[in-house]
Amino acid sequence: MRVLISGASIAGPVLAYWLARYGYRPTVVERAPALRKAGGHAVDLFRPAVDIVERMGVLPAVRDRRTGTERLTMLVDGGRKRAHVDLDRVFTSDRHVEIMRDDLSEIFYDATRDDVEYLFGDSIATLEQDADGVEVTFEHAPPRRFDLVIGADGLHSNVRRLVFGEERRFSAFIGAYLAVATVPNHLDLSDHVMMAVAPGRMAACYSARSMDDARALFLFRSDHELDYHHRDVPRQKELLRAAFAGMGWEVPRLLDELDRTPAFYFDSITQLRMDTWSRGRVSLVGDAGYSPGPAVGGSTSMAVIGAYVLAGELAAAGGDHERAFRAYEREMAGYVRRAREVAMGAAKWLVPGTRFQTWASFRGTWLMGKLPKRVTGALNTVTSKAVRVHDTVPVKDYPSMSGIARSGVRPPR
Repeated sequence: MRVLISGASIAGPVLAYWLARYGYRPTVVERAPALRKAGGHAVDLFRPAVDIVERMGVLPAVRDRRTGTERLTMLVDGGRKRAHVDLDRVFTSDRHVEIMRDDLSEIFYDATRDDVEYLFGDSIATLEQDADGVEVTFEHAPPRRFDLVIGADGLHSNVRRLVFGEERRFSAFIGAYLAVATVPNHLDLSDHVMMAVAPGRMAACYSARSMDDARALFLFRSDHELDYHHRDVPRQKELLRAAFAGMGWEVPRLLDELDRTPAFYFDSITQLRMDTWSRGRVSLVGDAGYSPGPAVGGSTSMAVIGAYVLAGELAAAGGDHERAFRAYEREMAGYVRRAREVAMGAAKWLVPGTRFQTWASFRGTWLMGKLPKRVTGALNTVTSKAVRVHDTVPVKDYPSMSGIARSGVRPPR
């Protein structure tokens, strides 16, 4: 079966890997002209996702590129008060890896490029389904026919728009915005993240072992959705500057770098809430179908798990996409629901709304850094709950390699 996957970031290549392994013929189309190499922002892989990465044979590469961040410093009152904590007190998982998003994407691409067709610099223009397949036209490539189409193209999914309708029908703004910019590592950070918190806003700076530069991360609350287009970068930078005007510490310097940054990301922290992720021969995976909220919901682990489950259910159903899509949604529904709940709490914890909440967050961080590790769990309820949700989701075993070997299909290297 020929499967078209839209999106070459995380879910798309993972899905392509497992589909090729099960004897399918995946093609991945990606709007960007080449694989992104800017580094992206730091993302987390928790136990089940790490297990899947290990089954793909790329865990050594992932661990090689981990950020190596070990310490957090929280600053309040313009940086005059500081609390320090080791991050192993914050993330209590014993099988957790933090890695830059674009590094992870590159590892997944390298694991699939010899066995999967990639079309960079292109996008799906139209989809027409019938009883036997999907007729697809592209912005540049000639039309082609596929048995299935999967949207793995993120929060602003093109496939979702074409098949299910406009994003606003499914999006739920949860009250905050996120921005990430590539900046010089003027604070000489490697294993250390510094985070300044004030009521309604948080600014941080961090780097990674394999990076010469750093990332500035901004989160801020808003009681309403802001007026901008998700591709209008100048407007996004204008909104970010307005949100952080007057904040102390290194924030003015980080904002000044916006004029020179080679990579910038800005988006609302929005959840997608859909009754189904499948329609006919089309389905969605990762943020395209069930984003719990960027930066707060563990969406990278969810994308890896969702892609693995979708491919596995297609294999288990012998290509019966209707049965496979139903099983995929059943397997993921509880996990998605719990991740959304955790994301709501995490957004409030990361960006305290009042001076009292800011003080309480600072005091809790200070205590976690001072008290024995065995007694700090009660101070870390939000993060501990998030880790439990992402660490304990059950992942099924799917068809073995022996059945694939009999089919004569060569698995990815």
